[in-house]
Amino acid sequence: MSESTHYDLVCLGSGEAAKVLAWHHASTQKKRCAVIERSMLGGSCPNVACLPSKNLLYSAKVAHLAREGTQFGLTSHVGEVDYGVVKKRKDEMVKGLLDLHRRMFEENGVELIWGEGKFVGERTIEVTSADGGKRIVTADIVLVNTGSRAKIPNNIPGLIELAQAMKRLGAQVTVIERGPRILKNEDADVADLLQEILMEEGVVFHTSTTITRIQGHSGDEVVLNLSTPSSEITSLEGTHILTATGRTPNTSLIGLDLANIQTTPSGHILVDEHNRTTAPHVYAAGDCAGSPYFTHMGLDDFRILRDILSGKQVDGEEKMRSTRQVPSSLFTDPEIAHVGLREHEAKAQGVGFRLARLPMDMFLRSRTMEKGATRGFAKALISVEDDTILGFTAIGPHAGEFLPVVQLAMEKQLPYTDLSDLILVHPTLNEGLGMLFDNVPST
Repeated sequence: MSESTHYDLVCLGSGEAAKVLAWHHASTQKKRCAVIERSMLGGSCPNVACLPSKNLLYSAKVAHLAREGTQFGLTSHVGEVDYGVVKKRKDEMVKGLLDLHRRMFEENGVELIWGEGKFVGERTIEVTSADGGKRIVTADIVLVNTGSRAKIPNNIPGLIELAQAMKRLGAQVTVIERGPRILKNEDADVADLLQEILMEEGVVFHTSTTITRIQGHSGDEVVLNLSTPSSEITSLEGTHILTATGRTPNTSLIGLDLANIQTTPSGHILVDEHNRTTAPHVYAAGDCAGSPYFTHMGLDDFRILRDILSGKQVDGEEKMRSTRQVPSSLFTDPEIAHVGLREHEAKAQGVGFRLARLPMDMFLRSRTMEKGATRGFAKALISVEDDTILGFTAIGPHAGEFLPVVQLAMEKQLPYTDLSDLILVHPTLNEGLGMLFDNVPST
């Protein structure tokens, strides 16, 4: 008979919501907690996704600046990028992150169970270890945080980040987009400017193009047969394919039906405003629960669960999934940052707004940076009814750093004048927000 162990809380998967909830519940509530993980401690973010990719992007940025060093007075020749060193730097960072995770599990007294977990009953999970051993785990409360996996085909902005990085690290890069332009969810003025900048760096784009056949093996030699409206290009040759994959939830092989946990047609676990599933005392969070596919949204799922499980009220109201802002940043160079409504979304929904727009060269700090840093702009949508901020988008250096200031004003429903009158440090990029909101038209 399989070994059986009971816990106060068991998390299936060790993603952002699960690990932080387990650490918090064990340390503050003095509960017995366990986290089941099959392969990547901490989820994809510290292992292969968010942070490793940003490490590569930073190496690419340094390589790019080094090649442009004459504008800063540098005269030494820059040789080729040693990708082995680039990879080693990234791998060392990942190792440090995983060491930090292990320490957090130990210091907070959370048991880490390695193996493949699946439900075999209500709040009952069978865990199969790498050597084939099995054990049964039960809990008063279960959180499913199994994340998502790549699917083909789809469109994700992250591909554009890596396209730029690989070009800066020495690869010849071609982007094939089946739509008429890249970044279809962004406003056209934002997407078009980014594509223009990347093309100047040597990235080649083929839009309105589909791949009809692939021959060869990625990593060796590949030939892609293409279909374009003009038939101007019929094939491309290369050595590697980086697929712009979307994500599909990891919910199909974990026995949800045996635990009476329902899913949506897309395969996400069905949850309510507080991340409750259809099974009593079972919750789901992150990608597998249909939260926006960002680590910071998984962390906010943790906050919802923390408040529900502790009975805590925040400002007199429980946090809910449907009322939260979803900020996002695309870490190209320049960055694209966004929160709230986009301009084209507001127009499509018939939402009345006033548009404030400021070129990046009026964010004076950008003038101290590398050539091209002044290209870009920020824009804000202001309600015609009450002067609150409906949305904000920026494309420019470190654009993601604008978001906390604007997002806080949006969360608290402050009028835009609270930002235009705010004393902001000179010379910071955020200082330009004051001028942006000073330029809101009266009608």
